Amino acid sequence: MAEDSRIRSVAIIGAGAAGAITAAAFAAEKYFERIQIFERRECAGGTWIYDSSPPSKLPLKPGSLPPELDPSLPVPNNLPKITSPNEQERFTQTPIYSSLTTNVPAIAMSFSDLPFAYGPFVPHHIPKQYIESYFAYHKIDSLLSLNTTVEDVSLISPPNSAKEKWKLTLRKHDPVRQVDVWWEDDFDAVVLANGHYSVPFIPEVTGLAAYMELYPGRVQHSKTYRTPLLYTNKKVLIIGNSASAKDLSTDLLSTVAHPLYLSRRSASRWDGPSPPPGIIWKPVVKEYRMDGRIVFDDESSVDGVDSVIYCTGYLPSFPFWDAKNNGREIWDYKNNKLAKTYLHTFFHDFKTLGIVGMPRVLTFRSFEYQAIALARLWSGRQTKDLPGLEVQEGWEKEREILRKRQGKKFHDIEWETGETLGWLGELYEIAGLGKLTGEGRTPPVMGEEVRWAIENLRKYPEPGKDKDEKGKGKVEGESVSGEDKLEGRDAEEWVFVIRGAEKDLLSFI
Repeated sequence: MAEDSRIRSVAIIGAGAAGAITAAAFAAEKYFERIQIFERRECAGGTWIYDSSPPSKLPLKPGSLPPELDPSLPVPNNLPKITSPNEQERFTQTPIYSSLTTNVPAIAMSFSDLPFAYGPFVPHHIPKQYIESYFAYHKIDSLLSLNTTVEDVSLISPPNSAKEKWKLTLRKHDPVRQVDVWWEDDFDAVVLANGHYSVPFIPEVTGLAAYMELYPGRVQHSKTYRTPLLYTNKKVLIIGNSASAKDLSTDLLSTVAHPLYLSRRSASRWDGPSPPPGIIWKPVVKEYRMDGRIVFDDESSVDGVDSVIYCTGYLPSFPFWDAKNNGREIWDYKNNKLAKTYLHTFFHDFKTLGIVGMPRVLTFRSFEYQAIALARLWSGRQTKDLPGLEVQEGWEKEREILRKRQGKKFHDIEWETGETLGWLGELYEIAGLGKLTGEGRTPPVMGEEVRWAIENLRKYPEPGKDKDEKGKGKVEGESVSGEDKLEGRDAEEWVFVIRGAEKDLLSFI
């Protein structure tokens, strides 16, 4: 890499799993003069930090998008400056509920150089502790700047120039003095590792906004769910049928007034021909009426519901991205995808901007490939260059057309079609090997043991398709003994499955 275009300083936004592996990959190059990780929470851990008391009045607006719900903060003039603490909702608290366990086998989820404490599926405190320990394990915890929110990211040199540079506007909350400290800092490159499980999404439904105003607190999002005890003897309707809906419906059956209603657009991979005992399936909600009645697409209805819990996911939010200064938005909400992206990691028009953690795939382990590819590329030690702009644009356009035709999300990557291995393989080829003298990480191989775990171990079985053979799914190095407890459950509750159906094995993520 030419000296005038050399990347010397790198800012990493976020200290969750994506930020941890990115920092480790860049530090391993022993090339960059300065690496700084900015984390708005009080510790590392990202979405795995457990907040026992979620916000009671989280702003929920049906159909609203993150730019409206999570706008940028006004930046004070004449920085540095000390101001009173911010009072605007920033969606910093996580969606972790008390009974949550992972749903990717530990051997496939953990980073390649440090296993989880046990597995295959672990309670939420294990990934949180793991991420914190990972910073210490690689001696990069000194690179962390905690309680520090990146409020603005602005390009301060023209796009496609020989030397891009970025200005970050930062706000650090000082809990001792109860003030916010603002300042600016410049970096040669920026990695977005800020996650995308912060701003909840609730779809627009006829009458829902008025219903929420008339019955305050009755409608909530799964982000604020923590325990079934708050719903004891309550009449509950869950909206959605993905992983969180499955977890919450299982959790709530022990306390709610039966039946528990579950509104679903389509069957999930773990649904059988009939609902589990205590649950009644309903189609999509058609209308909320002011007398409290909830009407479904088949014209059936439910009266007297005490709580409606939306398990309808999240939309990525980038309130720090200065679209006016940078010339464009970074996220296309109409098509629900990154704008001008290549391999879900790189950008067509910003050579010193990368993102780690966007695709829904193997979580921690797939982040590792992205982080290493970026580190190798920005140190000038890559084995394979990125293709030209025309090829990158072609990749994005072709994928967008294909995914729309298939009715699937742009950033969802499937396992059984071979797409996951293909995508990780491309990142693997870009990164190549580290140096003979030890600098740089090498992307891990997707070995037989890992592939077997992905294809044979699951948190929930598929009724009618999977043969439950408890205890037969042990992977060497992972404990499945009765001594391992998962939030009060025996670790043997996971299942070994016989494959048969042609479905995406990663659809539960």
